[in-house]
Amino acid sequence: MPQLLRVQNFNVSQDGFGAGENQSLERPFGDADPGDMFSWAGATASWPMRTDPGGSRGLDDYLTRDYARNIGAEIMGRNKFGPQRGPWEDHEWQGWWGDEPPFRTPVFVMTHHKRPSFTLSDTTFHFVDDDPATVLERAREAAQGKDVRLGGGAATIREFLDADLIDTLHVAVSSVKLGSGSRLWESPDELLDRFHLDVVPSPGGAVTHHLFWRK
Repeated sequence: MPQLLRVQNFNVSQDGFGAGENQSLERPFGDADPGDMFSWAGATASWPMRTDPGGSRGLDDYLTRDYARNIGAEIMGRNKFGPQRGPWEDHEWQGWWGDEPPFRTPVFVMTHHKRPSFTLSDTTFHFVDDDPATVLERAREAAQGKDVRLGGGAATIREFLDADLIDTLHVAVSSVKLGSGSRLWESPDELLDRFHLDVVPSPGGAVTHHLFWRK
């Protein structure tokens, strides 16, 4: 089986932005309200941070459960890892996720400013200054035969799309409009030269799921 590069459960606004402007320590998605964009996943029975019983089943729940299936490594952009720009001045900052990050695999953080690798629980973060193809090669080696997930943000996904390296994408499009920020696309039709597309409404109505796979 080939090792796929998969984008999963990536959320964008109706006008194609994965995050708003003015990202900060307190606001990882900038001016965007994550409640507007992620509520479909948070309502499912399989949402990993659920503390009470219940939750929805169906397609939303399946996509939430599928997030970790056969994933052996993750690639992300620097500003999915944290809000800092420029040289790393604070090595105390170890990501948004606390002492037990949800990845449980090697994670490759793309940045122009090197930083030593470190491990939290069962996740090791590596900081890499390479082109997308080289980073993917390293991630595939670390994944030991499993697939690699491309976690975002939008600019990082665009880099890999422009390099024609992505095999499948699942993008959840919410009804909210942001107007500015980090943009994935102006229209999903931009990808139809290379990908098949199925568009399926969320059973709860919160988002529309866009499922792409390579032609």
